[in-house]
Amino acid sequence: MATATPTTSLMRTYRYLRIGIAGTIIALFVSVGISATQVGLLPSLSNYYFTPARDAFVGALIAASLALFALSGRGVERALLDAAALFAPLIAFIPTTLGPGNIARIVVPCEFRCFPPEYEAIAAAGVITYLVMGVLTVILVLILARRRQVSLGAVSVSLTFAIIVLLTLAIGWIFFRDFVLDQGHAIATVAFFSLFAAVAVRGAFPRLGAPPRRTFKAAYILIAFMLVLVLGVYVYAELNGYVERIDFPVALIAETVALALFGAFWIVQCVELWDEPDPAASRVQPQPQAQPQA
Repeated sequence: MATATPTTSLMRTYRYLRIGIAGTIIALFVSVGISATQVGLLPSLSNYYFTPARDAFVGALIAASLALFALSGRGVERALLDAAALFAPLIAFIPTTLGPGNIARIVVPCEFRCFPPEYEAIAAAGVITYLVMGVLTVILVLILARRRQVSLGAVSVSLTFAIIVLLTLAIGWIFFRDFVLDQGHAIATVAFFSLFAAVAVRGAFPRLGAPPRRTFKAAYILIAFMLVLVLGVYVYAELNGYVERIDFPVALIAETVALALFGAFWIVQCVELWDEPDPAASRVQPQPQAQPQA
């Protein structure tokens, strides 16, 4: 009888986190599917925030964000995943705008698309919580760096980007709140998937270390290409007012495909790095060993 290959806690942690991220996408799709049977087909996945799927929608994005931070690894991949993890909660905390009329029992009092006024207090609670937790995280990193528990040089890019995002959001929320409410969800969504497309490219062309096998490399390139294509369609739909069309739900299709590709990336990487003894370092050029002294 075959025996299981010995594993370390590090290997299991990385396996479960990657599987967990893919699981959050499935959970989101299931909740949206259930809500769709109750409220019908909506113009985008983001519209289902205003349905019974909201709790699963927010929870899945927060869980994915925490897992991205844990999986961020080293070097450029760390910076990209940390940046993507910063935007995932904002997709959840700042709901999308809605068109005029009744969508999921919400009457939006505007001629064109706008933010539902009755949800501003909920968005405010989410944004303020995000800012507080973000500041506390930055302080914690600085304390750990001062105590030499964290290399400040290794996290400097991620830390700088986090401070920029937090400051920008805080200033925007204080002085340009209407803009944040109207555009914040779309900006966070495009930023998140753009960064993740770069992660997929990085997976196909790692820095000097052992390159992925041809099958995995092709998968990463395909995922990156499809994400860029889908992002282009999504941005085009946003800029040209096609998001609210039900006869051909461009945004709904684009968001669904983008999330499916996001989940597919983690499944591919989980399979590729399943037996890696240190999955966080597998894509990093090993440091040259010191030569023994004579």
